[in-house]
Amino acid sequence: MEHTEVMKPQTLDDLIKILHKIFESDSVNVEEVQNIMESYESNPQEWSKFAKFDQYRYTRNLVDEGNGKFNLMILCWGEGHGSSIHDHTDSHCFMKLLQGQLKETLFEWPDRNSHGHMVQKSQRVLQENQCAYINDSIGLHRVENVSHTEVAASLHLYSPPFQQCQTFDQRTGHKNTVKMTFWSKYGERTPFVSIIIYGCL
Repeated sequence: MEHTEVMKPQTLDDLIKILHKIFESDSVNVEEVQNIMESYESNPQEWSKFAKFDQYRYTRNLVDEGNGKFNLMILCWGEGHGSSIHDHTDSHCFMKLLQGQLKETLFEWPDRNSHGHMVQKSQRVLQENQCAYINDSIGLHRVENVSHTEVAASLHLYSPPFQQCQTFDQRTGHKNTVKMTFWSKYGERTPFVSIIIYGCL
């Protein structure tokens, strides 16, 4: 597989340009993308214009559409905000911490056990500039800002982009399909966000 020359992005714009180059190929080198995203040192002066917080729930804010190959977005987590347990619709999911800390809890798919309830696989706390990866073969996850005093922000890349996913009840394993939207695009507030059901990343 041909590799893009590994270079450290100096700015968020650099990172976006490198990602566009990497995703010109039809094959995704997970390690390469993860390394590139992790090597970008978070600079709030570069990404704060995209970071839109809401008092009641985490927000999804589109940064770049990746020529249709990927979506790059910043998720903003107020104190105590978290996602539902969810899948990623057969897409690659990269999550880099820009600010604060986030707890990621991995779960087995519920149909892999006979009791219905969700089986937890692992748990970790991601620190600033760390980059995590998940896809549906790894399992399901929930992401939470467990701090009650500090907000958090994370940079997410999904390839290919998707508009809906499944959320899961931890006690029963029951799943629902939910549509996803953006709280903002390119730093501008999107309309009709109040009708959206949140839960997926």
